[in-house]
Amino acid sequence: MRTVNKKKLGKQRGLSRWIVVISAVILFLSVLFFLPESVSWPARSTIATMLFGLIFWTFTPVPISLTAVIVLVLLMVLKPVEIEVVLSGFSSPAVFLIIGGMMIATGVNDTLLIKRMTYGLMSLLGKSAKGIYTGLIILMQVQAFFIPATAVRSSLMMPVIANIIEETRADKNSNFNKLMYIGTAFGISISGTAVLTAAIGNILAVEILRLYVGISISYLQWFIYAAPIWILLTIVIMYIVWKCYPPEAQSFDSLHKEMKRKHSELGKLTVDEKKCLAILVFTIIIWLTESWHGYHPTFGALFAAVLMALPRIGFTEWRKMLEINFSMVLLIGATLSLGYSLIESGAIDLLEVLVSPQIVVDIFSNPWLAIPIVIILSQLYHLGVTNVSTAVITLMPVLIGLATQSGLDPVVIVFASAISMLLGFLLVVETMPNVVVHSTGRVTQKDFLWPGLLSTAASIVIMTAVAYTYWRWIGFWP
Repeated sequence: MRTVNKKKLGKQRGLSRWIVVISAVILFLSVLFFLPESVSWPARSTIATMLFGLIFWTFTPVPISLTAVIVLVLLMVLKPVEIEVVLSGFSSPAVFLIIGGMMIATGVNDTLLIKRMTYGLMSLLGKSAKGIYTGLIILMQVQAFFIPATAVRSSLMMPVIANIIEETRADKNSNFNKLMYIGTAFGISISGTAVLTAAIGNILAVEILRLYVGISISYLQWFIYAAPIWILLTIVIMYIVWKCYPPEAQSFDSLHKEMKRKHSELGKLTVDEKKCLAILVFTIIIWLTESWHGYHPTFGALFAAVLMALPRIGFTEWRKMLEINFSMVLLIGATLSLGYSLIESGAIDLLEVLVSPQIVVDIFSNPWLAIPIVIILSQLYHLGVTNVSTAVITLMPVLIGLATQSGLDPVVIVFASAISMLLGFLLVVETMPNVVVHSTGRVTQKDFLWPGLLSTAASIVIMTAVAYTYWRWIGFWP
């Protein structure tokens, strides 16, 4: 019976994939050949490629990194721009910042620091469900400062959560199980809001601003602008998840004893851990002082990777540092290349005209309306275009155009949009933390809906309130 069901499910998935592929091809050919003749070949072929990529990245009939390569191949075949532009995304500082960040995460993983931090927090706070939950939230927020990319942090947290569930023998349908996994997914997404290097969307947003407007946001500036949002989201949304899944009464004595035992077994900080901590602190100082020395955050990330692998100074092997997620590199490079191609081909100008009728420009000219509209629009757009990198690279140029026409500061608009796109609470496919948590089989899409709806509403209110008050007080939004 199970074999029959698996075969039936496999056929359904295969059919769904073919429907997506055929739809993408039809849309691609329609844009390519049936747009008015007044639209130049470079513009129409780039737009056709973008729409094809959007469908593939949204519904994933093939892996997202494969879609990234397909997009590059289409741009090479159609020749809307020169080959140097097609591949220019891979020379962006954002790509090397991601590479450096993943190398840092690999190096940290090669020490006992994460385990020590986890066991230490759990042995201190793990006497109750509330203590365990609070400890995990703190751990996720701290990790964001020295482990870039939410996907990496999610993967690191899964063994920790699995161990907690195993020790407490929590049932799959129990509230405690859902609290741990949903709370982890939401907590890791929130952890990326205040730290520039903690999420790919942040890095891409800064790169787009630099590319389109010639303005850059430093690591420290990003933290200052986002800190209140981060703190309020952490408190409010974690409370929402707790109220949606109040844990059952049970004893946590065995878990607490196990965590204390494991923490005790680790002993004192090893030499490698001390080296790792010193390098991480040094890297964060480099990032925080960017406005003083002028070095891009990429320098700090790559320099940290070098220090971690240097003989005597470092604590890990260079061979291990190269074990990074190359799929992420392909995705970032390809989406940036697509962005450069949209500019070079003139396609972005056409898209701005299409979505910028006078009524929209008039609405955007009122900043009190523009901010909540951007926040809501970004969240809705992210529901459709679930891949954050794709959503950022396709929506933000349009928002920059609207802001410029309306006389608004494009930096504020891009920043509000970037933060909004990090906060995917409704659908499993919206964020990597959601995907990683769902892949464990311990929670379903249905488990995300109620806390997701409440959290989405709360995030819109929090971001709008911070924009209307704090941003004006510090002069970020005149």
